[in-house]
Amino acid sequence: MSGETWTAANQRLLVAEFARLKAQIADEDATTALVELEAARAAMPALSAIDAIVGSFGLSPFERDVLLLCAGVEMDGAFSSVATFGLALARLEQPHWSALAPVGPLRRWRLLEVRDERALTTSRISIDERVLHYLAGINYLDARLQTLLRPHVDATAITETHAGIVEATLRALASLDGPAPIVQLTGDDGGAQIEVARRVAERLGLGLHVLKVADIPHNVHEMDALAVLWSRESVLLNSALLLQSADSDSPMFARLAGQVRGLVFATAPQVKKLDRDTLSFRVDRPDAAEQKQLWHEVLGESAELLNGTLDAIATQFRIGTDTITEAARALQAETSDSEPGDVLLRACSDSARARLEGLAQRIEPAATWNDLVLPDAQTTILRQIASHVRQRMKVYGEWGFGAKSTRGLGISVLFSGESGTGKTMAAEVLANELALDLYRVDLASIVSKYIGETEKNLRRIFDAAEDCGAILLFDEADALFGKRSEVKDSHDRYANIEVSYLLQGMEAYRGLAILTTNLKNALDTAFQRRLRFAVQFPFPDVHMRERIWRGAFPDQTPLHSIDHSKLAQLSVPGGSIRNIAMNAAFIAAENDTSVSMNHLLQAARSEATKRERPYSEIETRGWS
Repeated sequence: MSGETWTAANQRLLVAEFARLKAQIADEDATTALVELEAARAAMPALSAIDAIVGSFGLSPFERDVLLLCAGVEMDGAFSSVATFGLALARLEQPHWSALAPVGPLRRWRLLEVRDERALTTSRISIDERVLHYLAGINYLDARLQTLLRPHVDATAITETHAGIVEATLRALASLDGPAPIVQLTGDDGGAQIEVARRVAERLGLGLHVLKVADIPHNVHEMDALAVLWSRESVLLNSALLLQSADSDSPMFARLAGQVRGLVFATAPQVKKLDRDTLSFRVDRPDAAEQKQLWHEVLGESAELLNGTLDAIATQFRIGTDTITEAARALQAETSDSEPGDVLLRACSDSARARLEGLAQRIEPAATWNDLVLPDAQTTILRQIASHVRQRMKVYGEWGFGAKSTRGLGISVLFSGESGTGKTMAAEVLANELALDLYRVDLASIVSKYIGETEKNLRRIFDAAEDCGAILLFDEADALFGKRSEVKDSHDRYANIEVSYLLQGMEAYRGLAILTTNLKNALDTAFQRRLRFAVQFPFPDVHMRERIWRGAFPDQTPLHSIDHSKLAQLSVPGGSIRNIAMNAAFIAAENDTSVSMNHLLQAARSEATKRERPYSEIETRGWS
């Protein structure tokens, strides 16, 4: 029967095995059955299912026949309807009592079960359904595990650094003797960790199944059953196991990792201490240069059309392998007329925002350079800040400044000036110019009276912001800063620690971080030296105020006899000017008329109540 498929040959072998066993049990001549069995074995194109189980689980010849006996009862109507251990002991060759010991392979790996509560020799024994199907040539993940585990077959691109980790893992595994260890893949690139595990398993001829640590049963007995079932499945499916996101100190994770057999991977931010031999490799998100290389790999030829955009994305976002893959798929699935670069930016932003949304307030930037009224010197510095953000990859990567020093690569900025002078608007302008998300962080809300809590709050914000490369606007920095270089008591010492931690985080942050303060002198000069830029927002003079007034009304707003030069006499910052203009528009809309100087006078008087001091008659002369 040359050319016979494995499935057909395996089935023929089973039939021959059953014929041999029936002859033994009936005490009949088994010569014909043995000849058929030898012919069936010779025809097998690869190892039969029964012999694979025998070799993998170390079954004795008697245990092998007991398993086949139970399978024959299920598959061959000529067998007795019930298999018992007593029958096996009496009729099968080389019997031994330990075959049904709980620690023996037949019961330990749940290849068969004792069904009744009577004496062991008279109890009914039956083959596990999963094992029965395996013997018949049907291989699948045990139904009891299908809600917990999933096969991982999707291949994704990885960086050269991560490919090197694959090779290092294989070398380390090849150098070891004895049972396979736990391979811990730590770091912050979960997608790359899974792909590294998949590639290692593939090179070893194994599949990969993933179990989320959060899904491990909390009940000890259920967890032990899971460990046994997977240990059996790892053999039957020829697969490794990946325990995903083991980022907690779950005792069940450690217990499961110590019990399952076969190759096991575990992903987590940090290495976990386990009662089992461990290999550990760190798999972090790629740097900007490797991100760009990865984008080119997943996008193929279309990447050439996005070169400028890819530079910006690789610099802006610190994203993992899976996010890059998903964003590339989103681009390929896009059916609208949107620009490809905009689609990628949106996909990256959407995937990265989740962690930061609960920690800071996202501001939709609306202001542009035309809305910003500042002296030329301040405008020039703001444009320099934008260029530093845009050219990070070239200067840090291609020109080598990043390798020369890892300190101070973050773009940290101080905006100082009275309320309403344009600090937040300037941040909006930069966000618009650079197509970045802008998040406002209220420092007053994260500063804690408990020692160490402020640092933890700041760390969570910086870690989350790394994903999306957002502009961080730390508003009202006066809540944290002070002239604290002289330590007089423990409160001053811890305040200094908090300020230093914030500035250190800003220096290490890959994006743009802006501090705002109403009083520049609130920040000690020693701290100011750690900031890359400082922009003083002056109180607007009369000429600047007139420019602000001229830009305060949208083109669609109906105006009547507005005298911008008279409005500019009112000594208020830009923020107040915009408030007065909007309030006047509401007053005019209510009266169904155009905005006039009289409406502006009413709005100005309302605005004055905020400072509990009315504007002088000189400032509002000629408004009505």
